[in-house]
Amino acid sequence: MLENWVVEPVCLPLVRRRCHVCASERFRTSGKFRVNANHKLIDVWLLALCSACGETTKLTVMERITVRSIRPELLDRLHDNDPGLAAELLEDPVFRRRNRIALDWDNAWRLDTGGTDGLDREVIDVAVRFAAQIPVRPVRLIAEGCGLSRAEVERLIASGNLVSSVRLRGKVSSDFTFILKR
Repeated sequence: MLENWVVEPVCLPLVRRRCHVCASERFRTSGKFRVNANHKLIDVWLLALCSACGETTKLTVMERITVRSIRPELLDRLHDNDPGLAAELLEDPVFRRRNRIALDWDNAWRLDTGGTDGLDREVIDVAVRFAAQIPVRPVRLIAEGCGLSRAEVERLIASGNLVSSVRLRGKVSSDFTFILKR
């Protein structure tokens, strides 16, 4: 029987960018936007606070865009400070590249295994689904989901009792499956 695990975010990730005041490299976003209109042109920023000194930085969402070219639903979400929109923007590689930021997902996600009913079987077939693009080491996910140590998971991989179609070393952020034989 196929087990389904889900890696899901529990909060917005930290933004990795150097603070110009205190040289810290972590900013936290609360999903607040700043919308500034200048006649028919509009600028939009996602606000982030330095986790060390509290200094605010603005991450550019839109620059010098005519108001009419923005969908009304999007403009409403910006004015309402929609945290879902902030999450969508942070996952967007174009947004991250434009603002020269990286994301720090430590303590911002959880693994939902749906219970531990089938973990005592001889062969476990698991499909791992990612609700967001969260880079995680598969060894860590398997260890956490099966209640094993990472060293034990490494031994299972080396002995061929843990197999997957993706590389289990390194980080993944897309769906994958694996089979564990005990």
